[in-house]
Amino acid sequence: QVQLHESGGGLVQPGDSLTLSCVASGRTASSYAMGWFRQAPGKEREFIASIVSTGDDTYTAESLKGRFTISKDLVKNTAYLQISSLKPEDTAVYFCAADLIAEAVPSAPREWGQGTQVTVSS
Repeated sequence: QVQLHESGGGLVQPGDSLTLSCVASGRTASSYAMGWFRQAPGKEREFIASIVSTGDDTYTAESLKGRFTISKDLVKNTAYLQISSLKPEDTAVYFCAADLIAEAVPSAPREWGQGTQVTVSS
């Protein structure tokens, strides 16, 4: 099992950039593929991007390519989500997720973090 802890959210202005972090802890944390989702008020949870355990392959939702970049620090077992040119519609709770099976992350990851709120407003 793995524990996930997100950080980096907050109130930002339109056009800003932001990097979210997700630390994976646990004996087998390094074996997990990780990903990011978001859930805006009144909307369903939306997949953003995922990265395999070794960090050398990523997958981003087609509709979100360009402004969202996922990366991973293998030493720290930390996944990052860089978001550029933030828009008010990016306001959401951003969740980190993980699964031992990389293909499961975009659709039904087994493990979830508590989420971090990102609010984009002037």
